[in-house]
Amino acid sequence: MRSEGTFGGRFGGYYVSELLVPCLEELEAAWLEARDDPAFRAELGALLRDYAGRPTPLYRSGALSAELGCAVYLKREDLLHGGAHKTNNTIGQALLAKRMGKRRVIAETGAGQHGVATAMAGALLGLEVKVFMGAVDVARQRPNVQRMGLFGAEVVAIEQGSASLKDAINEALRYWTEQVRDTFYVFGTAAGPHPYPSLVRDLQRVIGEEIGQQLAPGKPTAVIACVGGGSNAIGAFAHFVDDPDVQLIGAEPGGDGVATGRHGATLSAGRPGCLHGSISYVLQDAHGQITETHSVSAGLDYPGVGPEHSHLKETGRAEYLPVDDAEALDAFRWLARREGILPALESAHAVALARRLKGRFGPDDVVVINLSGRGDKDLDHVAKLEEAGR
Repeated sequence: MRSEGTFGGRFGGYYVSELLVPCLEELEAAWLEARDDPAFRAELGALLRDYAGRPTPLYRSGALSAELGCAVYLKREDLLHGGAHKTNNTIGQALLAKRMGKRRVIAETGAGQHGVATAMAGALLGLEVKVFMGAVDVARQRPNVQRMGLFGAEVVAIEQGSASLKDAINEALRYWTEQVRDTFYVFGTAAGPHPYPSLVRDLQRVIGEEIGQQLAPGKPTAVIACVGGGSNAIGAFAHFVDDPDVQLIGAEPGGDGVATGRHGATLSAGRPGCLHGSISYVLQDAHGQITETHSVSAGLDYPGVGPEHSHLKETGRAEYLPVDDAEALDAFRWLARREGILPALESAHAVALARRLKGRFGPDDVVVINLSGRGDKDLDHVAKLEEAGR
């Protein structure tokens, strides 16, 4: 099924099985109604405040400010309940699922944070939860797999393909097609078929709105965030998209280096194509076949990106740069030792890019880095890499 793009005319839309079209139309209608319902907004706001812990702090990093020669702030999404920005999205979508009368929610996950956040929301709201996760990610994100189980979720390990995030999404979509009547798909990133990119952006834009409020009456010179599918980044960017004075900078997973082909830098090295039901930038070969990706970070190991990021790239409104594994690992350790903050490997890409951009900003500039998650989940993975000499 083809639909016109929803971002800039070219990107977005839905290119899915006809079986899913009524579900997506039902979802869009339900979201537009809920979004405008004061009672729904009040319930969501109360849960984000009292259960999840919003607003998250905007912390001035002494170490990064000294390193870059300007004021550098960390938006502390790592302090949100569950350990990452994913909680903003899952609580909102789970509330919507209950409003629609669904009894089960499913989700895909890479780094495990979206799976954990969905499992938490399901436990909170009394919903059955099934999480699809690539077998490779199950192995390298064992603590999050254990947390999902403790919250009562069933974790389904996917062995097909590269056994990573792309394949988890494939299986989740396949399952949803067969169980649409009583199942709600809690999509984890600002990608996929319409209306998910808009829905996820709407639920994550609280990040940028809080940054604006916390810096008022001033505003940031630049906002930097890591970009895989792009949910934390679009959440941080959305509030500032219409303000050309604010630079929007995304850190993509460069893996072993873009020249090697072992990376996930979709906006830097991909081209427009169709993946998981929408048109966006995609990593593909000359024949249009999706290529395998690599990143030290499970949450960024994805060959696509959200359609709104694709639009922001093409219009030049946002800048996207690859950060390789070595840079991200160095930033992971550097922030832990210099600031006493353990970032997720995903977030470490944004920290690494900020450090690389030293010299771009002056003493009067204000840079905000969205610290999208905490790094507890990555400790075993980093320890194994260190044993291997990385």
